[in-house]
Amino acid sequence: MDAEIWGESEAILEIKSRLSRAAKVNRPVLIVGERGTGKELAAGRLHYLSPRWQKPYLTLNCAALNPGLLESELFGHESGAFTGAGPTRPGRFEAADTGTLFLDEISHLSLEAQAKILRVVEYGSFQRLGSTREMKVDVRLVSASNVDLWALVEAGKFRPDLLDRLSFEVITLPPLREREGDILRLAHLFAARMAQELGLAQTPTFTPAAAEALAKHPWPGNVRELKNTVERQVFNQDQDFVLDLNGFATDRQGFVIDHQDFVLDRHFKQPGGADINSAVGGASRELPKYPWPEGEFDRRTAAYALGLFQEALKEARYNQREAARLLGLTYHRFRFLHKKAQSFAGNR
Repeated sequence: MDAEIWGESEAILEIKSRLSRAAKVNRPVLIVGERGTGKELAAGRLHYLSPRWQKPYLTLNCAALNPGLLESELFGHESGAFTGAGPTRPGRFEAADTGTLFLDEISHLSLEAQAKILRVVEYGSFQRLGSTREMKVDVRLVSASNVDLWALVEAGKFRPDLLDRLSFEVITLPPLREREGDILRLAHLFAARMAQELGLAQTPTFTPAAAEALAKHPWPGNVRELKNTVERQVFNQDQDFVLDLNGFATDRQGFVIDHQDFVLDRHFKQPGGADINSAVGGASRELPKYPWPEGEFDRRTAAYALGLFQEALKEARYNQREAARLLGLTYHRFRFLHKKAQSFAGNR
């Protein structure tokens, strides 16, 4: 497993240091942070730097299962314990014995499951569903949440005693927008990895405008959003490549990604202040008083066209050739008109 947390910002170096210190102590750790900040990577680092690194490491997303199935996954069940139960089956706590169990999104735990987990944390014992026999395990518990658990305690939806036991050490992962310098470092890393996966001979580069766009984007999805955005763009740009005689993808004009190539979320502001999605769906709702400034008609026409392009791209899952087909355009005409519309729509 890749438990590496990439980045060299002061914020992320501090997190790595805290994880290294916490890894040595056999106590529960609570990891909090926004979605996409790398909570599972942090949990993996805790395990692989701990004395348990050669022992089992299991993970479970508590939001992925309904409460009944979640308890069965955690504690196991005996044959016939509930309707639809199959043969006797051990749960994650048993499977992680002597190792580490990572529970993600613990805000989704029912109060009943919380009580059973508290018993495991305090006494190292539990019962399978449908059984009265006590099972003993030695498991280090690492938990994570992107929800304010202390607010859930105030609302009566999370047990305060369990939260206290789970938070021997609380590590808060910083959002990507607060990791100065890491956005471009990670963007280059993800672009290089995707190029390698595609068999490209060149590593993609970013224009200064693209670098500025990446740095200014708030990244509500954090590292996961950045990774998906960069990989998708490298993949889409790869459609302009041809294979050379050695089987490597090459581009006669070089592989450069510009800021206009990115499709970012609706909150993104282009450098200079223009909202990239003000173009989607046509011209701005508030028209300036006549006479319009020179070039305003062209900009608004391009904005309407850009909305059509982006709707087609979304329908085609950002495959430009498929989007061109949907619009009844050749691929090269699509590329030319799309970039032209982006250029006009971005100008004030």
